[in-house]
Amino acid sequence: MSEETLLKFPCDFPIKMMGRDTPEFVAMARALVENHAGPLSDEAIQTAQSRNGRFVSVTVTISATSQQQLDNIYRDVSAHDDVLMAL
Repeated sequence: MSEETLLKFPCDFPIKMMGRDTPEFVAMARALVENHAGPLSDEAIQTAQSRNGRFVSVTVTISATSQQQLDNIYRDVSAHDDVLMAL
């Protein structure tokens, strides 16, 4: 049983999460992805504040190895209470 995917692995893949702008959120977002992708360099993580400064988006770019890996990351990220949205 093979799943159809447009991605060719391995590939660079950005994972974007949004939450309240706290130092803990950025660290938690990084840890959630590192659980599945291994240690990440600081350059792999980008942050941007919302206009009002209450929220932050964290984009973590990984070298994805499989669709299953991405599914597992999104499952964990989406289930975390502090993540308001994951793309």
